[in-house]
Amino acid sequence: MSSASESRQARVIDELRVFIKKVLSDPTIAVKSVEIARKYRDQPNANELIAREISANTNIRIPESWSDADRMFLDILDEVLDDEEALY
Repeated sequence: MSSASESRQARVIDELRVFIKKVLSDPTIAVKSVEIARKYRDQPNANELIAREISANTNIRIPESWSDADRMFLDILDEVLDDEEALY
């Protein structure tokens, strides 16, 4: 693995660690995030709308220029909703 790739991977891991700490310190973040994702899921530019509202309503900040960790979080929200739909 190249040093640039290792550095990128370390940055993503650090971002995810901070995110996980925020979620564990405020359990309402997960619930709010899923509710927001559910609200915008089928709209054009859904991820942008979801990111903006999560940033406005929780202590999670998703900047306009998304990092790999931000994209991963939005992808995971989508997977959670896919799993939720599969149950019904």
